Amino acid sequence: MRTKAGLLSLLVLFALLPTGALRAESTAASPAVFDEVWRTVRDRFYDRHLHGLDWDAVGDRYRPLAAAAPDEQARAAVINDMLAELHASHTGFYTRDQTAYYDLADIFANSLRRQLGSFFPSGEVAYTGIGVFTRQIDGKTFVSGVLDGLPAAKAGVRLGDEILAADGAAFGAVASFDGKAGQDVTLTLRRARNGAPLQVTVVPRRIEPNAAFLEAMAASIRTITRGGARIGYVHVWSYARESYQDLLAREISTGRLKDADALIWDLRDGWGGASPDYLDIFDPRGPTMTMTNRDGESAVDNARWRKPAGLLINGGTRSGKEVLAYGFKKYGYGPVIGTRSEGALLAARAFLMGDGSLLLLPVADVAVDGERLEGRGVDPTIEVPFDLPYADGADPQLDRAVEELARTAGG
Repeated sequence: MRTKAGLLSLLVLFALLPTGALRAESTAASPAVFDEVWRTVRDRFYDRHLHGLDWDAVGDRYRPLAAAAPDEQARAAVINDMLAELHASHTGFYTRDQTAYYDLADIFANSLRRQLGSFFPSGEVAYTGIGVFTRQIDGKTFVSGVLDGLPAAKAGVRLGDEILAADGAAFGAVASFDGKAGQDVTLTLRRARNGAPLQVTVVPRRIEPNAAFLEAMAASIRTITRGGARIGYVHVWSYARESYQDLLAREISTGRLKDADALIWDLRDGWGGASPDYLDIFDPRGPTMTMTNRDGESAVDNARWRKPAGLLINGGTRSGKEVLAYGFKKYGYGPVIGTRSEGALLAARAFLMGDGSLLLLPVADVAVDGERLEGRGVDPTIEVPFDLPYADGADPQLDRAVEELARTAGG
């Protein structure tokens, strides 16, 4: 029997790029890593039949391509092309110039701790960054997520901005800020289609992924007043630690969300890792125990939200978050607003290769109430499309959620 912590580490998924489309910007992948990745897939992939592939033949086909790759960037691309043959979520090859590399290394730090010391001598998984997610669309880099409270948000970077350059050079999510913690970096952005470029000064900082996601979640919490109703909002960027659910429980019971008339639970993008019992917080059937000490300080056990709630999902809602979306919809806790979730629900592990690169690989199949969500996803009850490029910070999905819950809470 696995512990809840073990399940949280398994049920994670990066939500920025489609399965099989993960590419390194530049990498330290050595020629030997190709065979190390190939063997790990052969020995650890959740389906021992490898989805019907002749894995020896696949290796024979891609191995000379990897050997002939003119540089390490091209070699990493070959490895990801090979992995794409599996047509499975939670499958990708990551290197140190991708923020996802650090996210995964920190999420899986407990299982990787014996190896991590060789690559992170301080014992802390960290990189220098600004707290954005980006997405490649038609060869352009767009901001697909801005973490509240982190440098990009403080500098005014907006959802949908096209990133043209950083300090006048090509943008790299890690490379553009390496060695520049605490220093001004000039981002050149385009905010409107065919609009003139604009410049924003951002000050990158050291980012420890798990702590940064918790900080961003806390900073996202706010109350939106609409039609006399107070609508609470929280964006859970990652659910790969219990601390995220603990924060939600505190905020709805004794914190900033306790007096809200309704709650928007935003599970768009980021990482999965959620345990199914996190959904219990929306089940009104269950006692809530409050303990208050002599100084008037209170702590709540088994916190429950017993007022209207709505859930935001999109194509970046994956893995353990899809389990929550499935249950929220099936058991009628409120409207599910946005677009269909990714349909990426397999249990994964991270493996560090000999050169420090990282392989994310599914090691177990997953069914929810007997149903597989892999390849299917969860449909919203209220479909709201969202066109990311040049959105200028607009969020029609959130706007619709506020409208729906204001109506419910006000009624």
